[in-house]
Amino acid sequence: MNQNFSWPIRVYFEDTDTGGVVYYANYLRYLERARTEWLRAMGLDQGKLMAETGLGFAVRSVAAEYLKPARLDDELRVVSRIASHGRVQAVFDQRIERGEETLFTASVRIACMDLARGKAAAMPPDVYKQLEQLT
Repeated sequence: MNQNFSWPIRVYFEDTDTGGVVYYANYLRYLERARTEWLRAMGLDQGKLMAETGLGFAVRSVAAEYLKPARLDDELRVVSRIASHGRVQAVFDQRIERGEETLFTASVRIACMDLARGKAAAMPPDVYKQLEQLT
């Protein structure tokens, strides 16, 4: 079962540069928000996970392609899917769309981290199982 998750985003003035184009780093913020909302929709409370297990997720790497600019007041959609996952890491394929146009694509590798030690750690079994159902 390969499921996509879609999250709407509107471009605000604060997201843009002086030309009214979305500042490049904000695309990464949009991706982060979409991944967070997807986990929330799955019932995964990241704050609770950190408090109860000392584990959290961190971005390990990003490969991004900026295809077309998003502009002030655009209504965008972040579409995400889990490309692969293991016990410690997951790779999300994400894209930002405006209508039928793809503006931005990225492959984002996240790692489960033991926050106190600052080292990679295995995901809790229930989280791993949830991701497995989406891959």
